[in-house]
Amino acid sequence: MQGMITDQSAVRVSKKGSKAVAIWLAIGVGMIMVQILLGGITRLTGSGLSITEWKPLLGALPPLNEHAWQQSFEKYQHIAQFKKVNSSFTLADYQAIFFWEWFHREWARLLGVVFIIPFVIFIFQKRIGRDMIKPMLILFVLGGLQGAIGWIMVQSGLNDTDVRVSHIRLAIHFLCALFLLGYLLWFTLKVSVPTQQMAAQPQLKRFNLLLLVLLFFQLMYGAFMAGSHAALNAPTWPDVNGAYWPSNLSDTHDSLWYTLCYNPIAIQFIHRTLAYGIAILIVVWYFKANKVSKGLWLRQLRGVPLLLVLLQVTLGIMALLNSMYPHAIYYAVIHQFTGMLLLLSLLITLYLSSGKETVSAIVKG
Repeated sequence: MQGMITDQSAVRVSKKGSKAVAIWLAIGVGMIMVQILLGGITRLTGSGLSITEWKPLLGALPPLNEHAWQQSFEKYQHIAQFKKVNSSFTLADYQAIFFWEWFHREWARLLGVVFIIPFVIFIFQKRIGRDMIKPMLILFVLGGLQGAIGWIMVQSGLNDTDVRVSHIRLAIHFLCALFLLGYLLWFTLKVSVPTQQMAAQPQLKRFNLLLLVLLFFQLMYGAFMAGSHAALNAPTWPDVNGAYWPSNLSDTHDSLWYTLCYNPIAIQFIHRTLAYGIAILIVVWYFKANKVSKGLWLRQLRGVPLLLVLLQVTLGIMALLNSMYPHAIYYAVIHQFTGMLLLLSLLITLYLSSGKETVSAIVKG
């Protein structure tokens, strides 16, 4: 993440415009979080395949009359999800799942408007410098690519055999969205965090990077869990169907790739194990962060990742134990939201521990 914007000068803004730009970027962070949550709700409600066409511009409006709704419903009736899972659906049932996918796409369009229009206005008002244009253009490109990746994911379920999208493509779509979120957050920190609040803590920074790498794989396996419905294969805790080391983690005929990415028991076991490991390491990180001066934000925020990871583990357990019930969707959505907050908190602490040596005088041993 640090390599994306290499120097403080890359995000120069005028004193007049710094607050407005920071607020604009922060709003963008919040909107991307909402977009990711809408994606989670869309998947959990089985709505992701309800719109069988991709019309980036013309698809902004839903069907506006009975005939248009019937045409859209008929297209949905040609795919396997309808034939094998939702064959009893009425038009009203279809409209219910259509809403979430349409809202998910519509929010993405709104995101584009919220970014592009203020960006042009800020350039015209000279609130941002030329050095800020390139990083923002990269952000726009990433946003467009995310939409294309989403459609590639949807296409994997628009056939006569699959009743849901590929969980591998779902994970790619999810991780790209998180990358976009992290990119914008890092950019926001660049224009809003005072230099004197950045501590030179290279060891803590490396530890923080390790946590982010582990969290990356944890979030990836969270997407695997969601996309493959792996929770339903072992809705028990603390054991996995009565065993702490499941005997069916792999089959002798399966490749390592298949086991790691397609075996539901292995997916769930890895997801659980990573959660425990990350929680323990964040506890260790918390105590290491006590060495930072009390006057710095890094010291003041050190407890946030710890609280979030404990909450995340608890919500994960609740989502797992309730996975066979309809209300599990609430646990799953909150679990995903907390995962995002944990990611953002670790990115913030990484940024705050990335100060230059000139700042190290205010940091303890």
